[in-house]
Amino acid sequence: MDIITPVVNDPFTFGSISAVNSLSDIYAMGGRPLTAMALIGFSPCDFELSIIKEILKGAIDILDKAGMFLMGGHSFEDPELKFGLSVTGTIERNKILHQKGSNPGDIIILTKPIGIGILTTALKGGKLSEKDIQEAVEWMLRLNDTAAQAAIESGATSATDVTGFGLLGHAYNMVRDSSVNFVINQKDIPVLSRTRDMIDAGMVPEGAYNNLRFLEGKIEIITKLSEEDRLLLTDPQTSGGLLITLPEDRVNVFSNSGVPSYIIGRVESGNGKIKIV
Repeated sequence: MDIITPVVNDPFTFGSISAVNSLSDIYAMGGRPLTAMALIGFSPCDFELSIIKEILKGAIDILDKAGMFLMGGHSFEDPELKFGLSVTGTIERNKILHQKGSNPGDIIILTKPIGIGILTTALKGGKLSEKDIQEAVEWMLRLNDTAAQAAIESGATSATDVTGFGLLGHAYNMVRDSSVNFVINQKDIPVLSRTRDMIDAGMVPEGAYNNLRFLEGKIEIITKLSEEDRLLLTDPQTSGGLLITLPEDRVNVFSNSGVPSYIIGRVESGNGKIKIV
Protein backbone atom coordinates (compact mmCIF):
# COMPACT_ATOMS: atom_id res chain seq x y z
CA MET A 1 0.00 0.00 0.00
CA ASP A 2 1.28 3.44 -0.89
CA ILE A 3 -0.43 6.83 -0.50
CA ILE A 4 0.92 10.21 -1.60
CA THR A 5 -0.12 13.85 -1.57
CA PRO A 6 -0.49 15.72 -4.89
CA VAL A 7 2.71 16.29 -6.84
CA VAL A 8 0.98 18.02 -9.79
CA ASN A 9 -2.08 20.27 -10.11
CA ASP A 10 -4.12 18.22 -12.58
CA PRO A 11 -6.25 15.64 -10.69
CA PHE A 12 -6.27 13.06 -13.52
CA THR A 13 -2.47 13.17 -13.79
CA PHE A 14 -2.12 13.00 -10.01
CA GLY A 15 -4.29 9.87 -9.93
CA SER A 16 -2.19 8.30 -12.67
CA ILE A 17 1.13 9.12 -10.99
CA SER A 18 -0.12 7.81 -7.66
CA ALA A 19 -1.17 4.54 -9.30
CA VAL A 20 2.22 4.07 -10.99
CA ASN A 21 3.90 4.83 -7.67
CA SER A 22 1.77 2.26 -5.84
CA LEU A 23 2.53 -0.48 -8.37
CA SER A 24 6.26 0.10 -8.14
CA ASP A 25 6.83 -2.04 -5.03
CA ILE A 26 5.32 -5.07 -6.78
CA TYR A 27 7.48 -4.58 -9.87
CA ALA A 28 10.58 -4.00 -7.73
CA MET A 29 10.29 -7.60 -6.51
CA GLY A 30 9.66 -9.01 -9.97
CA GLY A 31 5.94 -9.51 -9.33
CA ARG A 32 2.86 -9.07 -11.48
CA PRO A 33 0.13 -6.85 -9.99
CA LEU A 34 -3.42 -8.13 -10.44
CA THR A 35 -5.90 -6.13 -8.36
CA ALA A 36 -6.02 -2.85 -6.45
CA MET A 37 -8.11 -1.07 -3.83
CA ALA A 38 -8.29 2.73 -3.97
CA LEU A 39 -7.63 4.76 -0.82
CA ILE A 40 -8.42 8.47 -0.77
CA GLY A 41 -8.42 11.07 1.98
CA PHE A 42 -9.91 14.53 1.42
CA SER A 43 -11.91 17.32 3.01
CA PRO A 44 -15.50 17.25 1.68
CA CYS A 45 -15.73 21.00 2.24
CA ASP A 46 -12.73 21.74 0.03
CA PHE A 47 -13.02 19.35 -2.90
CA GLU A 48 -15.78 18.85 -5.44
CA LEU A 49 -16.81 15.29 -6.23
CA SER A 50 -15.74 15.91 -9.83
CA ILE A 51 -12.10 16.25 -8.69
CA ILE A 52 -12.26 12.93 -6.84
CA LYS A 53 -13.73 11.30 -9.96
CA GLU A 54 -10.87 12.64 -12.10
CA ILE A 55 -8.28 11.26 -9.68
CA LEU A 56 -9.93 7.84 -9.86
CA LYS A 57 -10.13 8.02 -13.66
CA GLY A 58 -6.41 8.73 -13.80
CA ALA A 59 -5.66 5.74 -11.59
CA ILE A 60 -7.93 3.44 -13.60
CA ASP A 61 -6.21 4.53 -16.81
CA ILE A 62 -2.91 3.19 -15.42
CA LEU A 63 -4.52 0.02 -14.10
CA ASP A 64 -5.94 -0.66 -17.55
CA LYS A 65 -2.47 -0.30 -19.07
CA ALA A 66 -1.08 -2.69 -16.46
CA GLY A 67 -3.84 -5.24 -17.14
CA MET A 68 -5.30 -4.88 -13.65
CA PHE A 69 -8.68 -4.51 -11.99
CA LEU A 70 -9.89 -1.97 -9.42
CA MET A 71 -11.86 -3.99 -6.87
CA GLY A 72 -13.16 -1.14 -4.72
CA GLY A 73 -11.75 1.20 -2.14
CA HIS A 74 -12.15 3.33 0.93
CA SER A 75 -12.36 7.07 1.59
CA PHE A 76 -11.61 8.99 4.77
CA GLU A 77 -11.82 12.61 5.83
CA ASP A 78 -8.49 14.39 5.87
CA PRO A 79 -7.52 18.09 5.73
CA GLU A 80 -4.87 17.29 3.11
CA LEU A 81 -5.69 15.46 -0.11
CA LYS A 82 -4.14 11.98 -0.28
CA PHE A 83 -4.53 9.14 -2.74
CA GLY A 84 -3.00 5.74 -3.32
CA LEU A 85 -3.63 2.07 -3.91
CA SER A 86 -3.40 -1.16 -1.99
CA VAL A 87 -2.07 -3.62 -4.57
CA THR A 88 -2.16 -7.41 -4.70
CA GLY A 89 -0.05 -9.41 -7.11
CA THR A 90 1.64 -12.74 -7.74
CA ILE A 91 5.24 -13.75 -8.18
CA GLU A 92 7.15 -16.81 -9.35
CA ARG A 93 9.07 -18.19 -6.40
CA ASN A 94 12.30 -18.67 -8.34
CA LYS A 95 12.19 -15.21 -9.92
CA ILE A 96 11.86 -12.98 -6.87
CA LEU A 97 14.01 -9.85 -7.00
CA HIS A 98 15.42 -9.33 -3.51
CA GLN A 99 16.67 -6.05 -2.06
CA LYS A 100 19.92 -7.71 -0.98
CA GLY A 101 22.11 -10.20 -2.81
CA SER A 102 24.54 -8.17 -4.91
CA ASN A 103 28.02 -9.59 -5.45
CA PRO A 104 31.44 -7.94 -5.84
CA GLY A 105 31.94 -7.07 -9.49
CA ASP A 106 28.25 -6.49 -10.20
CA ILE A 107 27.23 -3.40 -12.15
CA ILE A 108 24.75 -0.91 -10.64
CA ILE A 109 21.99 0.31 -12.95
CA LEU A 110 19.34 3.02 -12.47
CA THR A 111 16.32 3.18 -14.79
CA LYS A 112 15.00 6.73 -14.23
CA PRO A 113 16.67 10.12 -13.67
CA ILE A 114 16.48 11.72 -10.23
CA GLY A 115 15.31 15.19 -9.16
CA ILE A 116 11.56 14.60 -9.03
CA GLY A 117 11.13 15.72 -5.41
CA ILE A 118 12.95 18.98 -6.02
CA LEU A 119 10.99 19.78 -9.19
CA THR A 120 7.59 19.02 -7.64
CA THR A 121 8.55 21.14 -4.64
CA ALA A 122 9.36 23.96 -7.08
CA LEU A 123 5.95 23.49 -8.67
CA LYS A 124 4.24 23.82 -5.28
CA GLY A 125 6.42 26.83 -4.50
CA GLY A 126 5.43 28.61 -7.71
CA LYS A 127 8.95 28.58 -9.14
CA LEU A 128 7.99 26.27 -12.04
CA SER A 129 4.84 25.60 -14.02
CA GLU A 130 3.47 22.15 -14.80
CA LYS A 131 4.76 22.63 -18.34
CA ASP A 132 8.25 23.21 -16.93
CA ILE A 133 8.24 19.82 -15.19
CA GLN A 134 6.65 17.86 -18.04
CA GLU A 135 9.78 15.75 -18.38
CA ALA A 136 9.50 14.71 -14.73
CA VAL A 137 5.77 13.99 -15.15
CA GLU A 138 6.47 11.69 -18.08
CA TRP A 139 8.98 9.73 -16.02
CA MET A 140 6.58 9.50 -13.07
CA LEU A 141 3.93 8.08 -15.41
CA ARG A 142 6.28 5.37 -16.69
CA LEU A 143 5.55 1.94 -15.20
CA ASN A 144 8.46 -0.14 -13.95
CA ASP A 145 7.00 -3.33 -15.45
CA THR A 146 9.38 -3.67 -18.40
CA ALA A 147 12.35 -2.71 -16.22
CA ALA A 148 11.44 -5.47 -13.77
CA GLN A 149 11.13 -8.02 -16.57
CA ALA A 150 14.48 -6.94 -18.01
CA ALA A 151 16.04 -7.30 -14.55
CA ILE A 152 14.77 -10.88 -14.27
CA GLU A 153 15.89 -11.82 -17.77
CA SER A 154 19.35 -10.34 -17.22
CA GLY A 155 19.89 -12.27 -13.97
CA ALA A 156 19.73 -9.31 -11.56
CA THR A 157 21.25 -10.12 -8.18
CA SER A 158 19.27 -7.43 -6.29
CA ALA A 159 16.77 -4.68 -6.95
CA THR A 160 14.64 -2.03 -5.30
CA ASP A 161 12.64 1.01 -6.36
CA VAL A 162 13.85 4.53 -5.65
CA THR A 163 11.21 6.50 -3.76
CA GLY A 164 11.06 8.42 -0.47
CA PHE A 165 14.55 7.65 0.84
CA GLY A 166 16.20 9.01 -2.30
CA LEU A 167 18.84 7.31 -4.40
CA LEU A 168 21.43 7.02 -1.63
CA GLY A 169 18.92 5.96 1.02
CA HIS A 170 17.64 3.07 -1.07
CA ALA A 171 21.17 2.16 -2.15
CA TYR A 172 22.20 1.99 1.50
CA ASN A 173 19.27 -0.31 2.29
CA MET A 174 20.66 -2.68 -0.35
CA VAL A 175 24.09 -2.91 1.31
CA ARG A 176 23.48 -2.36 5.03
CA ASP A 177 24.64 -5.21 7.27
CA SER A 178 26.30 -6.89 4.27
CA SER A 179 29.83 -7.65 3.08
CA VAL A 180 29.65 -5.41 0.01
CA ASN A 181 29.89 -1.68 -0.76
CA PHE A 182 28.32 0.28 -3.58
CA VAL A 183 30.77 2.51 -5.44
CA ILE A 184 28.66 5.14 -7.20
CA ASN A 185 30.01 7.49 -9.85
CA GLN A 186 28.35 10.81 -9.10
CA LYS A 187 28.90 12.15 -12.63
CA ASP A 188 27.09 9.16 -14.18
CA ILE A 189 23.84 9.68 -12.28
CA PRO A 190 21.09 10.99 -14.59
CA VAL A 191 19.47 14.23 -13.39
CA LEU A 192 16.29 15.86 -14.69
CA SER A 193 16.68 19.26 -16.32
CA ARG A 194 16.13 22.38 -14.17
CA THR A 195 16.80 20.38 -10.99
CA ARG A 196 20.07 22.05 -10.06
CA ASP A 197 18.60 25.49 -10.75
CA MET A 198 15.80 24.72 -8.31
CA ILE A 199 18.26 23.57 -5.65
CA ASP A 200 19.98 26.95 -5.98
CA ALA A 201 16.56 28.58 -5.61
CA GLY A 202 16.01 26.77 -2.29
CA MET A 203 13.36 24.37 -3.60
CA VAL A 204 14.58 21.30 -1.69
CA PRO A 205 11.97 19.15 0.11
CA GLU A 206 12.42 18.56 3.83
CA GLY A 207 12.68 14.84 3.15
CA ALA A 208 16.04 15.35 1.40
CA TYR A 209 17.49 16.95 4.53
CA ASN A 210 16.07 14.14 6.70
CA ASN A 211 17.54 11.50 4.40
CA LEU A 212 20.93 13.21 4.43
CA ARG A 213 20.97 13.28 8.25
CA PHE A 214 20.06 9.58 8.39
CA LEU A 215 22.96 8.69 6.08
CA GLU A 216 25.58 10.53 8.14
CA GLY A 217 28.48 8.15 8.75
CA LYS A 218 27.15 5.63 6.25
CA ILE A 219 28.55 7.30 3.13
CA GLU A 220 32.19 7.70 2.18
CA ILE A 221 32.64 10.67 -0.14
CA ILE A 222 35.84 10.31 -2.13
CA THR A 223 35.15 13.02 -4.70
CA LYS A 224 34.38 16.71 -4.13
CA LEU A 225 30.66 16.84 -3.39
CA SER A 226 28.82 20.06 -2.51
CA GLU A 227 25.88 20.13 -0.09
CA GLU A 228 23.64 20.78 -3.10
CA ASP A 229 24.88 17.57 -4.75
CA ARG A 230 24.33 15.63 -1.53
CA LEU A 231 20.77 16.90 -1.29
CA LEU A 232 20.17 15.89 -4.89
CA LEU A 233 21.33 12.34 -4.17
CA THR A 234 18.99 12.12 -1.17
CA ASP A 235 16.04 13.83 -2.87
CA PRO A 236 12.86 11.78 -2.24
CA GLN A 237 11.43 10.49 -5.51
CA THR A 238 7.79 9.88 -6.37
CA SER A 239 7.39 6.97 -8.79
CA GLY A 240 11.14 6.70 -9.30
CA GLY A 241 13.00 4.05 -11.22
CA LEU A 242 14.49 0.71 -10.25
CA LEU A 243 17.97 0.43 -8.77
CA ILE A 244 19.40 -2.89 -9.96
CA THR A 245 22.63 -4.85 -9.63
CA LEU A 246 23.57 -7.52 -12.14
CA PRO A 247 26.66 -9.41 -13.30
CA GLU A 248 28.85 -7.40 -15.67
CA ASP A 249 28.55 -10.00 -18.43
CA ARG A 250 24.74 -9.59 -18.37
CA VAL A 251 24.63 -5.82 -18.80
CA ASN A 252 24.11 -6.12 -22.55
CA VAL A 253 21.04 -8.29 -21.98
CA PHE A 254 19.48 -5.48 -19.96
CA SER A 255 20.61 -2.79 -22.41
CA ASN A 256 19.15 -4.68 -25.36
CA SER A 257 15.74 -4.85 -23.67
CA GLY A 258 14.98 -1.28 -24.73
CA VAL A 259 14.41 -0.13 -21.14
CA PRO A 260 16.13 3.19 -20.34
CA SER A 261 19.13 2.42 -18.16
CA TYR A 262 22.10 4.25 -16.72
CA ILE A 263 25.21 2.53 -15.36
CA ILE A 264 26.03 4.47 -12.19
CA GLY A 265 28.55 2.29 -10.38
CA ARG A 266 29.92 -1.05 -9.29
CA VAL A 267 29.69 -3.39 -6.32
CA GLU A 268 32.86 -4.22 -4.37
CA SER A 269 33.75 -6.23 -1.28
CA GLY A 270 33.24 -4.13 1.81
CA ASN A 271 31.30 -3.55 5.00
CA GLY A 272 27.90 -2.20 3.95
CA LYS A 273 28.73 1.37 2.93
CA ILE A 274 28.13 3.68 -0.02
CA LYS A 275 31.15 5.27 -1.66
CA ILE A 276 30.70 8.31 -3.89
CA VAL A 277 33.50 8.83 -6.41
